[in-house]
Amino acid sequence: MSQKPITDFIEKHYLHFNAASLVDAAKGYNLHLAEGGKMMVTLAGAMSTAELGKSFAEMIRQDKVAIISCTGANLEEDIMNLVAHSHYKRVPNYRDLTPQDEWALLEQGLNRVTDTCIPEEEAFRRLQSKIFKQWKGAQNAGERFLPHEYMYKMLLSGDLEEFYEIDPANSWMLAAAQKNIPIIVPGWEDSTMGNIFASYCIKGELNPSTMKSGIEYMTFLADWYVKNSSGRGVGFFQIGGGIAGDFPICVVPMLYQDMEMEEIPFWSYFCQISDSTTSYGSYSGAVPNEKITWGKLDINTPKFIIESDATIVAPLVFAYVLGW
Repeated sequence: MSQKPITDFIEKHYLHFNAASLVDAAKGYNLHLAEGGKMMVTLAGAMSTAELGKSFAEMIRQDKVAIISCTGANLEEDIMNLVAHSHYKRVPNYRDLTPQDEWALLEQGLNRVTDTCIPEEEAFRRLQSKIFKQWKGAQNAGERFLPHEYMYKMLLSGDLEEFYEIDPANSWMLAAAQKNIPIIVPGWEDSTMGNIFASYCIKGELNPSTMKSGIEYMTFLADWYVKNSSGRGVGFFQIGGGIAGDFPICVVPMLYQDMEMEEIPFWSYFCQISDSTTSYGSYSGAVPNEKITWGKLDINTPKFIIESDATIVAPLVFAYVLGW
């Protein structure tokens, strides 16, 4: 019996086209780490609701990931799955739903993401009192933190343990909190928790300044990149498109052009998994070479693009990197 059944299957069958790109990207990921490089992984879409934590949490535990950038939705939805998994509802015929069907889901407190409905009451409200406790406590102490730092405090406090409904080993946020891995969360304000925080500010119960801003995320990332980009440098593994990838990749041209740090290294590995239509000028669909002109990637940076569904591809790449 093979000790690496997934890896062996991939190497036997994934020989051409997007399949071969997957293998090349995974081998490049391993080589980058073996040569002493560090890797940023960016999460767009609904990867947490797709339960990417089943592979991604182990990537974090095994130090295959040094820093993460993700949407506010992915930040919170991993925790929602942790505490309310049994209340999720799958709708396999989601393509056939009428507006009336969708309204019926809303009336049941079910918010649909493709074929999966997140239970509003059990997920959002179960977290609300616990995260408010962290926000209010910091404000009362005259402290300010970044969005993910509040999430870490909530997870590490043990306040949610009574609600766990999955194996906590499958929560990538819990793994990241335990490792204290830095997370960049651009545009956090448009997430559910961001909306809830804003509502408390409108009601006068919290001050906006209690939450550090997106600009502070960029300055945090700039400092981290300067300290971690020597040697083999930092790679960029991008799942999907959008702000989760666009925001952090810009730190390099910012340091080079705006900070006039002319010796700052480019990102030293790049891979994007995307099913976006290839399109020059598109954030999500541009081919990697276009990033050269923006001062993000070097001519010699290993570049890979896997044009496929990230919910299928990302777990396979991670399984390969982990030697499963």
